[in-house]
Amino acid sequence: MLTNLGISRDAEAVYRAMLAEPSWGVADLSSYLGISERSVRKALDVLADLSLLTPSASQDLHPVNPVLGLAPLLNRAEDEIRRQQQEIEATRQAISTITAAYESRTQGLNDVTRLEGVDAVRARLVELADMARRECWSLSPGGAHEPDAMAASRDPNRLAVERGVEMRCVYQDAYRNDPDTVAYAKWLSGLGGQIRTVPSVPMKMIVVDRAVALLPISPSDPRVGAVEVTSPSVLLAICALFQQVWAAGEPLQSPSRTEADTPTPMELDVLRLLADGQTDEAMARKLGLSVRSVRRVVAHVTSRLGASSRFQAGVAAARKGWI
Repeated sequence: MLTNLGISRDAEAVYRAMLAEPSWGVADLSSYLGISERSVRKALDVLADLSLLTPSASQDLHPVNPVLGLAPLLNRAEDEIRRQQQEIEATRQAISTITAAYESRTQGLNDVTRLEGVDAVRARLVELADMARRECWSLSPGGAHEPDAMAASRDPNRLAVERGVEMRCVYQDAYRNDPDTVAYAKWLSGLGGQIRTVPSVPMKMIVVDRAVALLPISPSDPRVGAVEVTSPSVLLAICALFQQVWAAGEPLQSPSRTEADTPTPMELDVLRLLADGQTDEAMARKLGLSVRSVRRVVAHVTSRLGASSRFQAGVAAARKGWI
């Protein structure tokens, strides 16, 4: 749960155990946690480097109060996330500007091709999957994917992975609300595809071998079609955007939260947007959910916090250190 703060699973387990039993030594921790003494010592070094352990008068290491020790690490992680989000937004704006400029001059250019309609886009995707030799990257905003789109992509994606093509996909967290999309993601992951999720995907895109990319003509209506881009300068920006989003993603198979008092990523996103004063409709657009789903998450997290209003939920979440 604390890996995003630079704390490994072993280090977190050791820290929790020391908070419960400050007098325990390496042997005690090793026996209790079922890990080697070498792993315990390595974890202690990590905790000391992060200032989560402090020597006592007898030079024994004791755990620092988590309120004091973890807060700086959380602040640092949040600062890094904000910095990445700012970079992603700047890159997205740059891509939009460049794409718009190229789209207006499509006629006579060889590095931009307009694909009209869903059928043309899907046919080109099959061709690109067959052409791929090294890697295929994709960003998928929103929640549920179209069943026919998933069905059409199964064979091309399977054949590409079998050829050794590295398949990296980033889904929006909201996809977890759709069983069919979850099943497809797990199927692709089982083949060897790498899948990560993020709270908000900036735009839809597909990149093949860093040599060609498909971007939607209209981000709000994928049925309009796509723009195929082969310009090196535009691809450089597109690939940079993908890599930034990928680095911020959480692996599909990451451990699930087991503590009842721990908010899910979706609940955290909703709480942050509530704190910013966003309406249900605005939150739905940002998170790729329906307004009904947003209201359901708000009601659930408000109930978990024992709050009777959104304002009280925000206060309670802040007191718990969730936001």
